[in-house]
Amino acid sequence: MIGLQPPLSSPSRMGYPWLLPCLVVLVILLPGLSVWANDRGDDRDEEEAEFTREHHGPRICSNTAQAAFNACGHDNKDNFWIAYGKCLNNEGKRDVRHCIREAKAELREAQVLCGEQKRARRNICEALGEEAYRPTIDPNQFLSPEATAAAPNPYFPLVPGLVRVLQAGEEIITVTVTNETKEILGVHCTVIRDVVEENGEVIEDTIDWYAQDMFGNVWYFGEISKNYEDGELNNLDGSWQAGVEDAQPGIIMKANPEVGDIYRQEFTLGEAEDMGEVISTTETAEMAPAASCAETCVVTRDFLPIDPGHVEKKFYAPGIGNILVIDLDTGKREELIQLIQP
Repeated sequence: MIGLQPPLSSPSRMGYPWLLPCLVVLVILLPGLSVWANDRGDDRDEEEAEFTREHHGPRICSNTAQAAFNACGHDNKDNFWIAYGKCLNNEGKRDVRHCIREAKAELREAQVLCGEQKRARRNICEALGEEAYRPTIDPNQFLSPEATAAAPNPYFPLVPGLVRVLQAGEEIITVTVTNETKEILGVHCTVIRDVVEENGEVIEDTIDWYAQDMFGNVWYFGEISKNYEDGELNNLDGSWQAGVEDAQPGIIMKANPEVGDIYRQEFTLGEAEDMGEVISTTETAEMAPAASCAETCVVTRDFLPIDPGHVEKKFYAPGIGNILVIDLDTGKREELIQLIQP
């Protein structure tokens, strides 16, 4: 009698021919599975924000910080998976593993920065309140460039022909108040050109737009920032214009600055979020070569949640404007070395 024979695919005859390929795939994919699992946390973030809106009233500023945090995380994960795919395309198995480890390390570092940005934004919410930042811009409350030049804010004079030359290490920064104007949101803004050179080569060429209101506050309406590398235009990073893609103008210098004032200098979520805080109005120390201020300098602490570790201390002298910038992290100084009055 002929006994029953096991099928060819039976373990007793062939083993598990499918097992080895599956293990190989699992080994390759395993490093990314934890990242996939973390994606589920985004749903909890959104639920938390919704709960906050329903049970704690409108917390627009904090919820905006949460939205930016979610976007930051998604961007990081997108970047990770692209890097992960490039790693898989590497032919050497050892190189693949090393490549994936590096991609995961970069992801963890980027996610830490997202958290720091979120905390910085929420600190701003505590200082300024939870209302949306949408300043009302009435062109009738702004001076013309000619009227501004006749009665400028002393700490940020928009007077055509005023030129300030500053030096930071090997960089030379030339800031010129021009006769040019640009209309933004119905306001006629004064154009300032800011050129940065290093060893005689232009590395940044920026056009800024400012306007002074009838109360004496100087507003910042945007910039075109051309960044160069090896003599060629590399990017326009940092460029923005009030009214475009929900960008909002901010105050660069108040009419009557007082210690403790905190204000937005610009606002385009995720792109331009510079902040200013007045820390002194009677500074005398740490003067620049081409200017001084005997207990008359206004000093601000400039910071931005996009780069929480970067803080600058800026000195403004009456009738001149900014004469000194100190990077509080590195100690790097940008000092006024030449002043040309109109």
